[in-house]
Amino acid sequence: MSLSVAAWQARSYQVETPIYEGPLDLLLQLIERAELDITRLALAQVTDQYLAHLQTIQDKAADEVSAFLVIAARLVQIKSEALLPRPPEREAGEEDPGEALARQLALYKRFKQIAEYLGEREKNGLRTYLRLAPPPKVEARLDMSGLTLDDLIAAARQVFANQPPKTPLNTVVRAPKITIREKISQIITTLREHGRARFFALLGKVRSRLEVVVSFLALLELIKLRRVAAHQPALFDDIEIQPADAWSDDEDFELEFGE
Repeated sequence: MSLSVAAWQARSYQVETPIYEGPLDLLLQLIERAELDITRLALAQVTDQYLAHLQTIQDKAADEVSAFLVIAARLVQIKSEALLPRPPEREAGEEDPGEALARQLALYKRFKQIAEYLGEREKNGLRTYLRLAPPPKVEARLDMSGLTLDDLIAAARQVFANQPPKTPLNTVVRAPKITIREKISQIITTLREHGRARFFALLGKVRSRLEVVVSFLALLELIKLRRVAAHQPALFDDIEIQPADAWSDDEDFELEFGE
């Protein structure tokens, strides 16, 4: 856009401004209504409109108008440099006022958008509540402040000393013999004494894979004979075992297999 077109647009473009929060808000409104990008050239185009607005707020307090005058001075400098045939030479480290104001205005626009977004969330009741009370203080379960390295070594030796003797390497180790008949007898005895049982309780603390499999086969055998009923409330829960309708305390269970 040439300077002559920009000057014509400045004369023909009219804007009615409400009460603004500050000079950057006014400047951003002028640029957005003219559908211009926040650049140094756009700032030069809206300078006249910004200065015209200053004439309408002369009756305000001096401290309120002073902020508008600072931006007005920068806009006049930007427009003056834009009218020069060659850009002015700047010293090393000197910042371009147009680029600095454009960057400041872009940052202000971003914060304004965020504020509008947060205001919309507040209007819709989308609130986030921060923790006001301090987090609970968790007491340490193990206090090792009074222990030394010698204490830890002595405790480790005591633990290793209490270990059962290990089987010599030249000894043949046989797997323990666990029969289905023994596990059925265990289930029947538990039901006769307590009226109900749980599968994990029948296994005890030492649960080898062989014992779990044999115990489960024994339970399936009793279910097939319609002597016990099993119920599992949820997936992977413990299995609840209780006598079925055909249960008899005096009955001797006949199995289809000896072991």
